[in-house]
Amino acid sequence: MSVTVYSKPSCVQCNATYRALSKKGIEYNVVDVTEDEAALAHVLALGYQQVPVVETATEHWSGYRPDKITSLAVLLSA
Repeated sequence: MSVTVYSKPSCVQCNATYRALSKKGIEYNVVDVTEDEAALAHVLALGYQQVPVVETATEHWSGYRPDKITSLAVLLSA
């Protein structure tokens, strides 16, 4: 399953999300919304105005969400 983290530089919640995903062994792609206008438009279309936004094939959420990351790790290990 593909996991994308939409972020921006110097984002504390983004860095915490990266660490949590890595700790759980989840591979992810990072997209900087300050450099990719299409990615920013996508995040806004999803209804978010802050980063990080984590998107998988089945869900998406905004902010540092260790509960969602744990659930994703369980799903991926099944």
